Amino acid sequence: MSWPEDKVQKLMEHYKDVLTLLGEDVGREGLLKTPERVAKAMLTLTRGYAVDPREVLNSAKFQEEYKQMVIVKDIDFFSMCEHHMLPFYGKAHVAYIPNGYITGLSKIARVVDIFSHRLQVQERMTLQIKECIQETLNPLGVMVVVEAKHMCMQMRGVEKQNAITTTSDFTGAFNQAKTREEFMNLIRSGY
Repeated sequence: MSWPEDKVQKLMEHYKDVLTLLGEDVGREGLLKTPERVAKAMLTLTRGYAVDPREVLNSAKFQEEYKQMVIVKDIDFFSMCEHHMLPFYGKAHVAYIPNGYITGLSKIARVVDIFSHRLQVQERMTLQIKECIQETLNPLGVMVVVEAKHMCMQMRGVEKQNAITTTSDFTGAFNQAKTREEFMNLIRSGY
C-alpha cells in the first residue's frame, strides 16, 4: 500500500523523536528504518479514516424482498485502542433483517474493517457498525456483537491474559428478546 510521502516523512520525524526520548540511538543499525516502518504501519492500521462505510454498503445494495435474519459471523478484526494505542482483536458478529434491500455479504465484513481501522474503543466500534448498517440499509433491525482481547489489559495494568470483552448493540426487531436469543444461538452454533 502506498501513502502520501509527506505524511510518511512527518510521522517518521515524530517516531525518531519518540525513540530518542525512550533512550534509543536512532542511528544504530537495527533502528535505522524503524521510524519509516512504524509510520507506514500506523497509516495502515488507521486506514479506516479514508473510507466511507456507507459508500461500501451502497456499492452492493440490491432490492430484495427477503425478510429473515442475515448473519455474518466470526468476522476477524483488529483495532487500536485509543487510550494506549495498543491492539485489541477478536471477532464481530453482525445480523440484520432486510426491509426491501440487502447488501453484498462481504460489505458487512468491510464495514467492520473500516471502523476497526481507526483509533477506537470497542463500545464505540460496536455502535458505529450498527448505526452504519441501520442508516444505510434501513433494515427492520440490526444487531452487532463484538468479542475481543485487549493488549492494554494483557500487557500493562491488570495484566489479565484471558479476559475477553463482549459488547452488543441492536435496533428494531432485535429489541424483542426472542429475536436476540435466535441471533445469539445462531452465532454460538457451529453453523
